[in-house]
Amino acid sequence: MSATETGPRRCGCRRIPGRGQSGCAFRGAKMALQPIADVAHLVHGPASCEAGSWQFRPTFSSGPRMHRVSFTTGFTERDTIAGGERKLARAIDALIARHDPPAVFVYQTCLPAMIGDDIVPVCRDATRRWGRPVIPVDVPGFAGSRPYGVHRAAEILMEHVIGTAEPDRCMEADIVLIGEFNLADELAQIRPLLAQLGIRVLASLTGDGRLHDIAMAHRARAAVLLCSQGLAHLAERMHADFGIPCIDGSFHGTGNIAATLRQLSHLLVERGVPRDLPHRAEALIAREERRIAEVLGRYRIRLAGRRAMLLCGGAKTWSVACMLKEIGMVVSGTAIGKTSEDDRRKVTELVGTATPRFDGWQAEDMDALLRRGEADIVLGGANSQFVAMKAGIPWLEINHERSLPLAGYGGMLALLAAIDRSVNNPVWIQVRSAAPWDAAG
Repeated sequence: MSATETGPRRCGCRRIPGRGQSGCAFRGAKMALQPIADVAHLVHGPASCEAGSWQFRPTFSSGPRMHRVSFTTGFTERDTIAGGERKLARAIDALIARHDPPAVFVYQTCLPAMIGDDIVPVCRDATRRWGRPVIPVDVPGFAGSRPYGVHRAAEILMEHVIGTAEPDRCMEADIVLIGEFNLADELAQIRPLLAQLGIRVLASLTGDGRLHDIAMAHRARAAVLLCSQGLAHLAERMHADFGIPCIDGSFHGTGNIAATLRQLSHLLVERGVPRDLPHRAEALIAREERRIAEVLGRYRIRLAGRRAMLLCGGAKTWSVACMLKEIGMVVSGTAIGKTSEDDRRKVTELVGTATPRFDGWQAEDMDALLRRGEADIVLGGANSQFVAMKAGIPWLEINHERSLPLAGYGGMLALLAAIDRSVNNPVWIQVRSAAPWDAAG
């Protein structure tokens, strides 16, 4: 008999999965710009760089799906010796000849940047040859962190896209949504809601975006910033350069939706929209809240008092917390590692100073918290999935890779239904109980 068989019984794998890295500047820029659905996104670098970014933020498109096609120059060892500029020029020509996109975004990565490839003149020459924008995104990974890449993406949109086209017809209530990435087709919840008030989304930056719409975004009457970590700098630039005022908004939960519609309607009145808009907004809010009141009441009975651990970032730290508190759930802890100071202030106001807030959590520490029974469900990204499930706690994806809409009244109901299915699933009783052979001993 082997030593393994005679030793103490192993009760499953005890290794706690660690956290993934936040990402580099290239990844941040690609994350911010790739949701523009009708243009081609060409990565100048090794194929592995594109493989690492393509699935990072699988945004939905209501029309073209060019943004879901991977294009890369496939940089190799030979190119590090000979240089990759000619190869990049040939790749741009082949891409446009075959797919005919209205524009191409060319992303510089670390390896060609380190050997001195200059993508700016290559893109400029391609723009002249083809008569369409070929836009350099010269943000290699070593340039900084992922937030820096997002910041540079905002600058690139201002330099090369926004303000380069004019709309056929301007409306009094044209707005732009900034920091909306259309995960799980959330714009299908937001656009119809605004349309009932006569508000047109002139452009979404950048989820479900179209190059021509974004080029006309400077003609919007107002802007709504939906994610303080996603393109917040773009909102500042649009206000400074074009005089477009912006509000911080959220369409997560009835309280946030109502507050956003009220703020937006009052802002648009200041910009010249008919003065009855706030009254129509109040009527819409009352009508929609009556429509879902019965369903919310049922979820409130089933979920009140349940404890949720929020391991996400950005605006979701407070907007999802607000949504959960509306039905009586308790936020037992929240991550604040990828949040702005304003987000942190809102989180503190919602959950109080006594609730744990994790500014960069470790897998081992989170595992210990969950095994002490401090949460009934974990809501977060993929880096928290196995930590939760190894502790016998249900987990729900609400971060970048989710297929579940969170925005709008429909999104709120979808989230509560998913939480209800997870928390009240009888399988967790079996998961947490001892195995028959252990119980017998």
